[in-house]
Amino acid sequence: MLEWSWPWALALLPVPLLLVYFRSQEASSGAALWVPQFRLWQSLGDNSRRSRSFFKRQHFWLQCLIWMFLVLALARPQWIGEPILLPQSGRDLLLAVDISGSMRVEDMVIANQGVRRIDAVRDIGAQFIERREGDRVGLILFGSRAYMQSPLSFDRDTVKQFLSEAQIGFAGSETAIGDALGLAVKRLREKEDGDRVVILLTDGQDTASSVDPLDATALAANYGVKVYTIGIGADEMLVPSLFGNRRVNPSAELDEETLSAMAESTGGRYFRARSPEELAKIYDLLDLLEPTQTDGATYRPQQSMLHWPLGLAWLLSMIWLLGQNDWGRSTKGGANEPT
Repeated sequence: MLEWSWPWALALLPVPLLLVYFRSQEASSGAALWVPQFRLWQSLGDNSRRSRSFFKRQHFWLQCLIWMFLVLALARPQWIGEPILLPQSGRDLLLAVDISGSMRVEDMVIANQGVRRIDAVRDIGAQFIERREGDRVGLILFGSRAYMQSPLSFDRDTVKQFLSEAQIGFAGSETAIGDALGLAVKRLREKEDGDRVVILLTDGQDTASSVDPLDATALAANYGVKVYTIGIGADEMLVPSLFGNRRVNPSAELDEETLSAMAESTGGRYFRARSPEELAKIYDLLDLLEPTQTDGATYRPQQSMLHWPLGLAWLLSMIWLLGQNDWGRSTKGGANEPT
């Protein structure tokens, strides 16, 4: 359905005709002189004058069309699509994902192949985002600094795209857990109604924040933001050495005590993901703890049609300019002809 954003602009359509009308009234109001046999004299006029009058009439209506399309563009036409149901749970959900240097450790096993922690987080996290129909989902990436990579939006495809493009080291090699949670609370506190949830995933301890993680947690609890924390990393892995393979704990620096305190203080839970399978189960459990809802509003997609009348106005303007040049050459040629 076609609608106009500024329909009042259509009142400008008759302006050229009104100008012609008032000019004709002014011309007819002057003194008139009756000349006998005027029509006979007029028929004896120069043919170039007739062609000039023809071109003037043609140009007048062309200018009227240009004016009409410009006014239509000014009225800002837009095409309104059919209503689309938008499931909405009233929940704002922010994913805060660690992309510090330790996330490149290859202690996650998929199909008997060791992969980096960040790769498992991206793949399984994308599946979780896809299921969050009806939620506004956003993405924070943090290392030495925390960045809002994708603001809260119903566009889950865009959030998944940003998560898949997350690269280790983009935010620094250290870990700023407190700053990441503080940034999440800053973005969520502006909404007064609905559930506000942060899912913070990391494999280490806070080493770079300007805000202590527990202070940021207290701020989250004050604004009613629920925090779920996930500690990722295997408990052991084989590392080659001069004397053969040896077992090490790649998650020795994981601060489970702080992560658990952050979750419990806000009514959330702390989860431990030692493998991609455990991480997938955690996201399944989060779906149960924070279920999506199907009741929601409808919206109608809008598409601007402004380019059509503007394009036609430009095309007719080019035709008018070409006609002006041709008319000018023809009048000059007629003036130079011998009498």
